Amino acid sequence: MSKRSTLYFLLDIYVAITKIEHIVERYDNAQRLLHDFMAWDSVIREFEIVGEASNRLLRMEELEERHRVVVDFRNIIIHHYFGIDADEVWEVATQHLQTFKHIIVEKLLTEESDALLAAIEDFRRQNDYLPFAIAALDRFKEKLLKKG
Repeated sequence: MSKRSTLYFLLDIYVAITKIEHIVERYDNAQRLLHDFMAWDSVIREFEIVGEASNRLLRMEELEERHRVVVDFRNIIIHHYFGIDADEVWEVATQHLQTFKHIIVEKLLTEESDALLAAIEDFRRQNDYLPFAIAALDRFKEKLLKKG
């Protein structure tokens, strides 16, 4: 098992969702996203990360069993790559992902502040080539600082 901490798995999910949102906002339907192979492949990869990190958190009993649907979606994407339903991916990305992101943010806000701030800085360094990811992390950091 990975030595990666709960905090880092949560931030992995937060950043992956941020990336999905950033990509998807440029499209108005599933078919347009699907036909831009780089965007489509990026979204699929980020969903894999969301699912794998969620699976680890489930094993650590940090997520509720009802969140297994996230892992199940990842398993479909990985094991049935030849039959991924673009409309289903679109629906999850545009209608359901925000709810899961909110759950992740709430869990992050329960983490110890100093450790969370240090982890955010790590993620800022890892994603310094993505201005939108840095902005999202900075907004989250501001939310944390206002809270505490």
